[in-house]
Amino acid sequence: MPSPAKDIRVRFGSRVRALRLERGFSQEAFADAAGLDRSYVGGVERGARNVSLLNIERLAKALRIPIAELFDTSSGRPQS
Repeated sequence: MPSPAKDIRVRFGSRVRALRLERGFSQEAFADAAGLDRSYVGGVERGARNVSLLNIERLAKALRIPIAELFDTSSGRPQS
């Protein structure tokens, strides 16, 4: 089993959290903008959720970024 730090769900959740904070969204406001429940978004950010493609699209739209940017770890932004 991969270590939690390397699990793609954890890395994806960290990326979502970093982008959300960078844009000044509270978790609740971000969840509302994405049309998702706040507890679901919290689970995504913790890496506890295996996110569907439909919800990845919702998260990207709420952040106003292309879907691919959610997976871009080469931008030099913190991944925590």
